[in-house]
Formats: sequence, C-alpha cells, structure tokens
Amino acid sequence: MAVSHAFTSAGTTFSIGAAPATYDASGFAAVTFTAVGEVTDIGSYGKKYNKVTHMPLADRRVVKRRGSYDNGTLQLKLAKSGTSDAGQTALRTAEASDNSISVKIVLQNGEINYFTAQCMGIVTNVGGVDNITGYEVELELDNDIIVV
Repeated sequence: MAVSHAFTSAGTTFSIGAAPATYDASGFAAVTFTAVGEVTDIGSYGKKYNKVTHMPLADRRVVKRRGSYDNGTLQLKLAKSGTSDAGQTALRTAEASDNSISVKIVLQNGEINYFTAQCMGIVTNVGGVDNITGYEVELELDNDIIVV
C-alpha cells in the first residue's frame, strides 16, 4: 500500500506585513511580518483562468481557450481579540488603507506561500450563544503567489 503524504492544516500560520521591495522570494523574506492571532479558517485561494470561447460558423464547434486569470479572494476567519493582537490591529489598519499588504502563509509541512492583497473589508460575526465572536476578513489577491 502506498504511503500518503497528505497533511492537516493544523499548525498553519498567517502573517501580514508591508509590500515587498521586490516581488520574489527574497523580497518577501526581507519583509517584517506580524502574525495574526486566533485564525480559524484561511479559506481557499489560487489562480483561476477565465474561459474564452470562439464559435466559427463553418464547423459549429466551440473553441475554448484560457483568458485572463484571477488569484482569487481569501476569506479569512478569526476570533476577535480586540486591541491585544498586533496582527489583528495591522489588518484593521490595512482595511483603512489603499495600499497592498504582504501575506505569508506557512503550512504545516513548511511550505511558504507569499502574495500581496488588498484588504476589502472586515466584518464582525457575533453568531449565536455557542459561538466565539469573530472577524471575517476579505482579502483580494492582487498579484501572483510565490511558493517557497
């Protein structure tokens, strides 16, 4: 039987910082990142291409090609820590700014994902009696993902 190399998301960290001087692994490595505390769900992100179609009359066939792409929207969920968490404070500052922020996600297996994003909004999620009051943060990735 083959050995699985799958791993869980436990231990994954999410940090933010200022935009890098150069858009490569060394540029991101030079950024000072601040960990965001109480993250419960990072969501999904990554490149997705738009479908472009062409329908020539002569053969009735639909020709499909890849067009532009979007690296997605990250829907970050976290427990609200108030002003005691420097990373959450930095996210609120990013929401009030038009500047892109750098994001560093370190997976359990050690892989690092770097990218920049615009903070489009932070909303409070109170939920019900058996919920932890949280934030839902929307980050629009605005450049390619660098995997280290």
